[in-house]
Amino acid sequence: MTTLSAAAQQTFASLATPNFRRYFGGQAVSMVGTWMQAVAQAWLVLQLTGSGTALGLVVALQTLPVLLFGPYGGVVADRLDKRRLMIGLQSMMGVLALVLGVLTVTHTVTLWQVYVLAFLLGVNNSFENPARQAFVLEMVGPEDLRNAVSLNSVLVNAARAVGGGRGGGARATEGGEGGGEGDSE
Repeated sequence: MTTLSAAAQQTFASLATPNFRRYFGGQAVSMVGTWMQAVAQAWLVLQLTGSGTALGLVVALQTLPVLLFGPYGGVVADRLDKRRLMIGLQSMMGVLALVLGVLTVTHTVTLWQVYVLAFLLGVNNSFENPARQAFVLEMVGPEDLRNAVSLNSVLVNAARAVGGGRGGGARATEGGEGGGEGDSE
């Protein structure tokens, strides 16, 4: 075995687990959609209000629940079947993105609706994040956990670049009506 192939095998060791491979692929799609939605939502708030304060408030409404309810979300994740919990929470994220997309495309969206949807997404994230993190350990085991966490970190940052770019590109090419309904996380 060459040094290069040994390094590649070690770098992607957790992907040898079939369930983690499927999970990783699904997370790639989901995270790109999440970042597309974040860009679209931010642009929508600016388009509706022209206010940096309103944009800051929508971001706060989406992130504050994670700070407040995250520890409770971890307790819930430890007590329930993580796979089923994640399926339900991911489905809810998709529904929230769909609602925002439909409201936007039909030109009926208002600022308070964006605020409510952002808050609900934040509450959802406060349960989904701990469940997802604990689920990785169950899939790969302690021997590959460090590698799986490293690959996930790379995925998050790559998705930020691709999803954010795609969300901004959709805004530029579709006149502001694209990019909000492509989320599944």
